[in-house]
Amino acid sequence: MRGIVFYVNDSLRNKHISIFDTTLRDGEQTPGVSLTNEEKVTIAHQLDKLGVDIIEAGFPMSSEGEKISVKKIAGAGLDLKVCGLARVIKSDLDSCIDCNVDMVHTFVSTSDVQRVSTIKKSREEVHKMAIEAVEYVKDHGIKCMFSAMDATRTDLDYLITMFKSVEEAHCDIINVPDTVGVIVPSAMYKLIGDIAANVNIAIDVHCHNDFGLAVANSLSAVEAGASQVQVTINGLGERAGNADLAETVMSLHSLYGAKTNIKTEYLVETSHLVEKLSEIRMPPTMPIVGENAFAHESGIHTHGVLVRSDTFEPGVMTPEMVGHKRRIVLGKHAGKHAIKQSLESAGLIPTDEQLNLIIKRVKDIGDKGKRVTDADLYAITESIIGTTMEGEKAIELKEVSVMTGNIITPTATVKAIVNNKERMGANIGVGPVDAALQAVTGILGDYKFKIQDFRIEAISGGSDALAEVIIAVKDETGRVVSARATNEDIVMASVEALVAAINQLLATRKI
Repeated sequence: MRGIVFYVNDSLRNKHISIFDTTLRDGEQTPGVSLTNEEKVTIAHQLDKLGVDIIEAGFPMSSEGEKISVKKIAGAGLDLKVCGLARVIKSDLDSCIDCNVDMVHTFVSTSDVQRVSTIKKSREEVHKMAIEAVEYVKDHGIKCMFSAMDATRTDLDYLITMFKSVEEAHCDIINVPDTVGVIVPSAMYKLIGDIAANVNIAIDVHCHNDFGLAVANSLSAVEAGASQVQVTINGLGERAGNADLAETVMSLHSLYGAKTNIKTEYLVETSHLVEKLSEIRMPPTMPIVGENAFAHESGIHTHGVLVRSDTFEPGVMTPEMVGHKRRIVLGKHAGKHAIKQSLESAGLIPTDEQLNLIIKRVKDIGDKGKRVTDADLYAITESIIGTTMEGEKAIELKEVSVMTGNIITPTATVKAIVNNKERMGANIGVGPVDAALQAVTGILGDYKFKIQDFRIEAISGGSDALAEVIIAVKDETGRVVSARATNEDIVMASVEALVAAINQLLATRKI
């Protein structure tokens, strides 16, 4: 670890921890998220590619569509194991068994508050139902996991009695859920330690993030003896969500030296897929996979990472390890080294005096609350040193027309000069802006790029407000360039910003 001392539990070094992903079950229970069967199958294939050990494909008894999707995933020929969720009710268990899952995850409330207020059963009745459910699943030759729902608010003696009983019924693994996210890491460590001292069965944990402690509680559970953690992509889930897969796995790998089967280079890719399909946008400050996870603006920080990355990054985790890229962001906190490197990478070499003037202009823009794009930097530099970076534009926009309405699919047509040849393209989209951007993409032929960021701001009042659009695009080499445009027409502002960004990317190449 580059000689750095981390005060963590060294007993986990090289220990293998199993990763149980419940994005398709608890993750889909995120308010506002509803995935189609096809989307769930797509995510399941991505989780298989990522190297997840087990996925909870859904709750088959909840709806006919859910049962169909669980069955499809179970029959998809994935390398991972597929699990279905069931209450300790025969019809639920049969629904899972009918889907040909590899494991049935059966659960029942064990805390007094849930047991009395929701299922209205005595402790003895719950105890009997749990044993019978496990025996029923095992009689069908299927692996079984038992969850004592709301375990962290359950009387400890009763909880241990429940776990010992399902172990005697030949349950394969027990789950300790922090259902309402109220335990703290030190208490989780003690709880798992007490359970582990009384049973000889694998222990799994399922932590909710109501107080932002889901990952910390999961790690404490592993320190105390848990061998499996339940997680979701992007921390999706009920209320404030579940323990995030990327944060949990990278902590295990990089801080503890533990092992999992996760291919970490696919973490960002997987996060983006789930973000797109769930329509839950991740904040840029999201650890590991967020846009800013390896981004630096402060002059001190950028200078440090340009010299040696572990000065202001963890060191034991690099952007490449998780499928990310380091970014130097320009703004009022930007330093001389960052701006100089950005210019040199674009082939612009100002003198020291010119560089100082460029830095002042960049900071002036930042002080006004504006984001400094690459196009802004190049324009500032060109005006100061008298050099045109782009030369002849690769794309020159000629015409944009859009049709939209309540009975018309938004359609856009774009005409442009692309490398001295006139091209025209048309495309549809979910709205007029999307249609226009898709049309621009269509006239570029085989050149591939991805819109990395898209932001719209009104910069004047009234219904005729000017719209400022900032777009960042990334090409297949991973290079990211941003540009802005301002127009009273939001479609034109979007197209002009996209074309400006693409021209920057294409400055040294041809389509």
